[in-house]
Amino acid sequence: MLGAGLQSTLLGVRATIEEFPTTVTGIIMSCYYVGYLIGTRLAPQLLRRVGPVRVFATLAALASVAVLVHASWVHPGPWAVMRFTSGVCFAGIYVVAESWLNHRATSSNRGRLLAIYMLVLYVGLGSAQFLLVLSSPQSTELFMLVSALISAAMVPIVASAEEVAEAPVPQRVRFRELYRDSPTGVVGVAVSGLISSIIFSMGPVYARLSGFGTRGVAEFMAVSIFAAVLTQYPVGRLSDRVDRRTVIATMCLLGTLVAAVIEVFGPLPRPVFLLLTALFSGAALTLYSLSVSHVNDKLAPSQMVAASSALLLINGTAAAFGPALTGGLMSAFGARAYFGTLGTFTAALALYDLWRKARQQPVPQSEKGPFINTRELITSAGLDPVPMAGVEELELPVPRRTVKDAGAAPSSP
Repeated sequence: MLGAGLQSTLLGVRATIEEFPTTVTGIIMSCYYVGYLIGTRLAPQLLRRVGPVRVFATLAALASVAVLVHASWVHPGPWAVMRFTSGVCFAGIYVVAESWLNHRATSSNRGRLLAIYMLVLYVGLGSAQFLLVLSSPQSTELFMLVSALISAAMVPIVASAEEVAEAPVPQRVRFRELYRDSPTGVVGVAVSGLISSIIFSMGPVYARLSGFGTRGVAEFMAVSIFAAVLTQYPVGRLSDRVDRRTVIATMCLLGTLVAAVIEVFGPLPRPVFLLLTALFSGAALTLYSLSVSHVNDKLAPSQMVAASSALLLINGTAAAFGPALTGGLMSAFGARAYFGTLGTFTAALALYDLWRKARQQPVPQSEKGPFINTRELITSAGLDPVPMAGVEELELPVPRRTVKDAGAAPSSP
C-alpha cells in the first residue's frame, strides 16, 4: 500500500508538472480502474492454474516494471498503458492476499483479521503520501522508490511455504433484479465508485492546480484518507440503529454542504480548507460501506457473496468513468470543478435516496444485518471470497433473512 499510494499521488503531481491536459490526466487515471476490472476477473483463473505465490510474484514484478516505465517514458500514451497494467496487477495482488487471509480466517477471528487488515491498508495508503516529500517529483528517485516497495512486497509471499485453497468459478448475479430488490443500495454503490475514484486519482491533480507544493499535496491526500478511517466505525454503528437510507442521505447532504462552502468561499486559510476536506472525505468515503450494508439487509447470508461480486463490478465500472469525467470538467472550468463535481454527485445521491425513502418503508430493525465496514477503492476486493462462490445463478428478490440468519452474515462484501 505504500507503493500503491505513492504511485497514484506521484503520477497526478508529475502529470501537472509535465503540463498534461487535465482531461488527458483524467483518462490516464481512469485506465487503472479499467485494468482493475479485468484483473479481478483474470486473477481467479490464474490462481487455479499456477497458484497464489506465482501469481503474486508475477503480478508484483509487472507492477514494479510498469512504475519504471512511467519514469523513463514520460508521455500520455505509455502512461495510459502502464496505468492499465498497474490496475490489472494490483487487482490480482489483492485477490491473492485477501483470498489467502480468508482461507486462514475462522469464524472466531475473522472480524479481528479484517480490522487489522483494514488498518494496515489505510495506514499504508495514508503514510505513503508523506513519502512524496523525500525527493522532487520531477526526478526518477520517487519512481524507483515505488518500484522497490512493490518488489519488496514479494519477499514474505515468496518465502512462505503455505498455500491457499483453490478458488471455484465466480457465481453470476442478475443486476436488474438486484437493483429491483435494493435500488438505493445499488445506486449508492455506483455513485461511491465515482466519488472515491475522483478523490484518489484526481485529488493530487486538484491540489497541484490549486497551487499546493509537494508537501501541500501530501497533506491534502493524507487528510482525505485518514478522515475516512475515523468516520467508518461511528457512522456504521449509527446506521445499525436507524434507517441506513437516512444515514446515507445525511452523509451526502453533509458532503454537498462542505463542497458548496469550498466552492463559494474559497480560497480559504489552509487549516480551514484541510478541515473541510476531512469532513467531505470522512462523509463521502463511508457511502460504499453504507450502501453494501443496505443491500445485504435484503439478502440471506447464502446470497451475500454472489451479490457482493456484482456490487464490486458496479462500483469498479463507475470508478472507471470518474477521473476521466472530472478531468474534462477541470479542463473546462478549472480546479474548482473538482469539488463541484464531487458535490454534484453527493447531492444527486441524496435526492435519489430521499425519493426512494418516501416511496418505500425502511427495513425492520429485526431484519437488519450488522454494518459492513469496507474500504472500497483501496482494494475493491473484499476479504470474503468474492470471486469464489458457487455455480448456480442467483435468483432475486430473495426472502428477507431472519434474526437467526443475521448472526451468520459474513464480515465483508
